[in-house]
Amino acid sequence: MPRLVLGAVCAALLAASPSFAAETAAPKEPYGINLEGFPYPYPVQLFPVVNDGEQLQMAYMDVAPAQPNGRTALLLHGRNFPSSYWAPVIKTLTEAGYRVVVPDQIGFGKSSKQSGDLHFDTLARNTMALLDHLGIAKTEVVAHSTGGMLAVRIARAYPDRVAHLVLTAPIGLEDYRFFVPPVPTEKIIEAETKLTAEGYRKQLETNYALKLPPDQIAPYIEARFNIKGSADYPRWLRAFVASYQMIYREPVVHEIPLVSQPTLFIMGADDHNAPGRPYAPEALRAKMGKNAELAVALAKLMPNARAEVIPNTGHLVFLEAREKYDALLLDFLGK
Repeated sequence: MPRLVLGAVCAALLAASPSFAAETAAPKEPYGINLEGFPYPYPVQLFPVVNDGEQLQMAYMDVAPAQPNGRTALLLHGRNFPSSYWAPVIKTLTEAGYRVVVPDQIGFGKSSKQSGDLHFDTLARNTMALLDHLGIAKTEVVAHSTGGMLAVRIARAYPDRVAHLVLTAPIGLEDYRFFVPPVPTEKIIEAETKLTAEGYRKQLETNYALKLPPDQIAPYIEARFNIKGSADYPRWLRAFVASYQMIYREPVVHEIPLVSQPTLFIMGADDHNAPGRPYAPEALRAKMGKNAELAVALAKLMPNARAEVIPNTGHLVFLEAREKYDALLLDFLGK
């Protein structure tokens, strides 16, 4: 896709500034594996971390409101999207007075790509270290998809740091090991290597039940496939596959009923995303991914939680049903 077209798409989708749109109009070059060349809507800073002895850098946006209310929101991204996709929610929260911190976890987006495995506990520690660095003692946690699994680990491991928990179309509401056999990393790498941009588009539309028009999906496809021109692409791919193994090996559903902080699930009624489904026996595939139903059931088991299900909405609920999502988010955080 020509960069000029991508710039128009990104500007519309991410509600970014004119300078952001102008940046995307530059001649197209392959992105680096840390998404060098892919624009974010706000300035990106780097925070050094050490994971398993490896020196890495964690990218993040720290967006200040014009009129602060004294509170901070931490946004946790999903697996298949750079944290730039939070732009509309950042705008909503900053306009309401929240300082908004938006990290790319190690292995994702503009952060370093690790050479080994990923673990939710490690990502949680990194995130707490970032908040300490920024002088933030307590935060509202707003998470999407895989970020929801990380948010559960943070809420359980660091309960005093979390004021409210908003789980936006989270995955991990079931234990995927009950349906999917272990899959070797090399087998997943082989499948991902064969994936084309068109195949990825269909995968997003099918797995996530996306209600967005094609031009709004284009930036995510661009972010995923333009890095193939990087000489370091094999390293990116191995890091990406490590995130699947983390999701599979480290379920959080058994901890969700123990989360004590006020929690709101915001679910798309049509979201049936279930990582690993293609590797499950055919007889079990239809039983996976009943996410809205699972959220409603889990909320009933929690001491202070509720689930809201938005009709005719898929996995990217905060982009597909923005007005409804924003209203639910602000009302919940205001309580």
